[in-house]
Amino acid sequence: MRDRLRSPSPRLSATLLLAGLAMAAWAAWLGWDQHRDVHPDGSVTGPYEAWQVLGLGLTLLVPVCWAASRGHVAAVVRGTTAGLTVAAAYDWSDDSSGLFVVGVGQVMIGSLAVTAALSLLIDSFRRRADGRRSGH
Repeated sequence: MRDRLRSPSPRLSATLLLAGLAMAAWAAWLGWDQHRDVHPDGSVTGPYEAWQVLGLGLTLLVPVCWAASRGHVAAVVRGTTAGLTVAAAYDWSDDSSGLFVVGVGQVMIGSLAVTAALSLLIDSFRRRADGRRSGH
């Protein structure tokens, strides 16, 4: 019993690790770019470029696939979604309009959907491969 209290379960560890990685990836790819670009026609874009968001997604693809291939599907979904949601909320919380809540909700729903679909797909491939190896 004491050993269970001293060390967190592998699932909790995986969840916390993925949440930390998601927050760190957000900071590395999106956290430093806080200005909007004003174009000559007066339109405003930003603060992020498409390559930054793509870089964030590709960076998270590695730990998500790795954890899902080891059967930590719930940890992938919980950890990655929580990490990105917390990072977005922290990054955007200085928005005076209050609309950042909508964006944070979209980040949460989008990351939940993508990580759930991807990790379930990878887990199904893993199970199929394990079944073939065992002869079933």
